[in-house]
Amino acid sequence: MIDVLVVDDDVRVAGINAAYVAKVPGFRVSATAHSAAEALARIADTPVDLILMDHYLPDGNGLAVVRELRGLGHQSDVIMVTAARDVATVRSAMRHGALQYLVKPFNFAGLRARLEAYAGLRRALGGGGEAEQAEVDRIFGALAAGSITPDLPKGHSPTTAEVVRQVLLAAEGALSTQEIADRAGVSRQTAQRYLKLLERTSRVRLSLKYGETGRPEHRYLWSASA
Repeated sequence: MIDVLVVDDDVRVAGINAAYVAKVPGFRVSATAHSAAEALARIADTPVDLILMDHYLPDGNGLAVVRELRGLGHQSDVIMVTAARDVATVRSAMRHGALQYLVKPFNFAGLRARLEAYAGLRRALGGGGEAEQAEVDRIFGALAAGSITPDLPKGHSPTTAEVVRQVLLAAEGALSTQEIADRAGVSRQTAQRYLKLLERTSRVRLSLKYGETGRPEHRYLWSASA
């Protein structure tokens, strides 16, 4: 089991987030905390694998807590779960080693995707030893899969979504559905399903290429704002 500390200044929100965590197989909530001092005390008393860290706390902020924990030698992983959305805070979270950054408000599916990606990361890192480039890519991809489409409908695979994303990111220009399918190693129908999903969530931009006859060809380009 992966032990989780939920930190949020709002007691009600902390309870909701804890209930979300408890619904994800393989995770359990060890404790909740509602201030920086309480979070530090909880970790000192019972170390955990993962902290869901709010940024705005009544006696400080979440990143200051993370800095202090690191200074004390605690290596718990951190996912920021906060209403703070300014770029400076996001950048600082990255520099302090936060693995994910989930902006409030969010739903259960959004948090579940991050937690499942984190569990995948732990599995990928569990083998020890040395890693070839393909293994390194797989490890980093484990987290990316959880952030690309946090609200994947039933029947959609985060792994396939990540493969399609990588194809689009690597492209030098817009690609047709068939080109994406070929590069991703999936059927045209499967590629089309994921492209429609990514378009609805504003992660890709759709353009039309008109030929001399027939219907225009749909072409897709990863959105710079995604």
